[in-house]
Amino acid sequence: MFYSKNLKKFKNINHCFFSRKGGFSTGIYKSLNCGRGSKDNKNNVRKNLSLVSKKMKLDKKKLILMHQTHSNKVIFVDKKNKYKKKFNCDATVTNLSGFGLGVVTADCVPIILYDTENQAIGCIHAGWKGAFLGVIEKTISKFKKFKKQNKIVASIGPCIGKESYEVDYNFYKRFKTKSKKNSVYFTKKNKDKRLFDLRKYVYDKLIRLKVKVDHVNYDTFKEKNVFFSYRRSQKLRDVDYGRCISIICLTKFSQN
Repeated sequence: MFYSKNLKKFKNINHCFFSRKGGFSTGIYKSLNCGRGSKDNKNNVRKNLSLVSKKMKLDKKKLILMHQTHSNKVIFVDKKNKYKKKFNCDATVTNLSGFGLGVVTADCVPIILYDTENQAIGCIHAGWKGAFLGVIEKTISKFKKFKKQNKIVASIGPCIGKESYEVDYNFYKRFKTKSKKNSVYFTKKNKDKRLFDLRKYVYDKLIRLKVKVDHVNYDTFKEKNVFFSYRRSQKLRDVDYGRCISIICLTKFSQN
């Protein structure tokens, strides 16, 4: 369990970046796999989600997870849709107290956010594609639903590190075509390969949007005993992979 130093200062929210430890799953999913879309035993995943809800002091029916599609879609969770079974998106925002927003990742970037001005929270699943398509910008604009004046604090959780994220030239070219400034996020490894700094890419986007940011800085690919990793599973030729969960929730009494 990992925490943001900045977010820990606020008494009216709970948050946590969970590791892969302390759950019920076995084999390649050992042990706290929270990926409902994985091929893991569904009962074990349910038990894992119940466990994290309990640790967050949250009714498990009030833990809102997304069906993540690497898009830029953001959903505002309100009284009308709060018990909806499926949220097809890659970011959620709410001001409902007693509810938690969760994101599952296995190398992609989990971002959790708190708007101190308007008592609202958000979470983002920021893979390269969603970040490239503007999911971060769209999430921040969704906070404007409350007021134009926002004071957002965010934390970027464990994700794949630059040294572990090897990409081909076409990947690099896609980013550079969008903006020449994007070349700063790549280091040349050889003629055909680059190393991509996804964490820095999403960090800079948040900073440009005037969000205060800190990091829970771990490389999910390298830390095999602590985090799940899609890339590592591909390298090992596993049939599937587990997902870690990150959660933020507003407590019932939204007072600082």
